[in-house]
Amino acid sequence: MDATAPFLALESPLRFAHRGSRVLWPENTMVAFQGAVDLGYRYIETDVRISKDGHVVVFHDETLQRTTDGIGKVIDRNLDELRLLDAGHQFAADQDYPLRGGEARISTLAEVFGAFPDVHFNIDLKGAGMEWPVADVIEAAGRQESTLIGSFVDRRIAKFRRITRGHVATSAGPTAALSMWAASRVGRHIKRPVAAYQLPFDYKSLPLDGKYIAAIHDAGAQVHAWTVNEAPDMERLLDMGVDGIVTDRPDILNEVLGRRGLDV
Repeated sequence: MDATAPFLALESPLRFAHRGSRVLWPENTMVAFQGAVDLGYRYIETDVRISKDGHVVVFHDETLQRTTDGIGKVIDRNLDELRLLDAGHQFAADQDYPLRGGEARISTLAEVFGAFPDVHFNIDLKGAGMEWPVADVIEAAGRQESTLIGSFVDRRIAKFRRITRGHVATSAGPTAALSMWAASRVGRHIKRPVAAYQLPFDYKSLPLDGKYIAAIHDAGAQVHAWTVNEAPDMERLLDMGVDGIVTDRPDILNEVLGRRGLDV
């Protein structure tokens, strides 16, 4: 963990604003990221895809229509075309669509790094072929110690680790998470070159319980639970010993930690 410790060092427990927030602002936009920063957040979880002309853009879905006024796939649009879209168009809050035609736009990862130099970004590689482009943006921005990379595709995260030679923190992929859970059932753990296991808190067939958390800690990694939006769940997970909470409700998490006597 020595090479990845800087990413984890800003606070305890770690508060991750999930895409900035899907609930309070248009997700994965500068508007959402600034809103989270204004609430005191120093960790933001986000997603990246690649445009037709090879730019790494901050966006979750494969297609545009859920969150913007565009249609089709992100990868079929050049960056200049993506910039014209309204990323606040579908933000309902609740059904008045208050941010349509506003400042919420699709940004590049490089622009986000530049706008938030003090924020640590937890980035999910959403598309194929993202490893080299994302590694290049991280290196150009000097963000090796303030970025953690994850993916739901094992080969994607493995390739990224090889490219960056362990100089950028990564989370465990799904196979590693399953193997660790199985080991934890018999009181064992598996050492891997990961900073954290980022896990769904309510996945019924792979429960995040005390044995699982203990095994991950014994392996020298942290446990970050996602996506936790209700105060009772946050309280329970913190009592169990998770090291970080990923949430769409950064406001509620602040309230929970405040009640526990923690600075936010």
